[in-house]
Amino acid sequence: MCRLLGLLGSVATPAEPWLMATDRSLLAQSNADPEYLQDDGWGIGWYSGRRRPRVEKGVRGAFQPEERPRYVDTARRASGPVVVGHLRHASNPMSLPRERLIGLENSQPFQDEGMLFAHNGSIPFPRETRPLLGPYESRLKGVNDSEVLFWLLAQHTLRLGDPLLAYTATVADLVRVWEEKGRPSGGAFTGLNVLFTRGPNELWAFCLWNGEHGGGLIDHQRPYYQLAYLADAKIALIGSEPFDSHRSDWRALPNGSYLSAQAAHGLVAVKTGPIPDIGRFGFGAPG
Repeated sequence: MCRLLGLLGSVATPAEPWLMATDRSLLAQSNADPEYLQDDGWGIGWYSGRRRPRVEKGVRGAFQPEERPRYVDTARRASGPVVVGHLRHASNPMSLPRERLIGLENSQPFQDEGMLFAHNGSIPFPRETRPLLGPYESRLKGVNDSEVLFWLLAQHTLRLGDPLLAYTATVADLVRVWEEKGRPSGGAFTGLNVLFTRGPNELWAFCLWNGEHGGGLIDHQRPYYQLAYLADAKIALIGSEPFDSHRSDWRALPNGSYLSAQAAHGLVAVKTGPIPDIGRFGFGAPG
């Protein structure tokens, strides 16, 4: 189960504090719990005055001696308007050998055609979902179920033109695959927490999980999958949990909710709400 960071600033905004400097930064989360080390890869993607993002990745935990120097260097260079960070604790729904799971092609965030995507959670039937990707199936590079999810969301976004509607269509596809498999225990997914953007002026966050997964990695009083965010007129910051313990203005993005942040005219506008139609699948009770 992975860790996420998303940032949208009204101007070029360094992400270094939350990537590595605060007491609950993404780097601090990488080895906060010895039982759940984020040891299977890391990645940081950012738009800095360009339409296509720059992405740097590693294949082990950001805290590991062989990875930490490059992670730190990347964190110091990563600057908005949009930054997406990811730590990987690999899921393995296809029961593959560990050596096949680890590699730059399986580390996140994923990118294509100006899009940037990161995911926390897992889908149980990536092989059975691949045919739904149509022509985008040929673009898969790794064996990560999250990459299948990326292309499923990407193709719906390109078709519908709206990431919110596309996310709902993605969930419907996953539910259909699960039903065709006979509705096995465990459901159509564990978590579908996603950060997604099509360019330097927007950031979408989706929070959705199925079942009970305990408390947060650092703050055990929070549900594990419940996202947290800060927002004002200049910045929107969202993560798997608050990136510091000193501020009291972190807000929860509960199960079944989305956040949309848009930057224009030097300001950031943030909207949150329920993901449409999720209730009809039996998911998304606030948590």
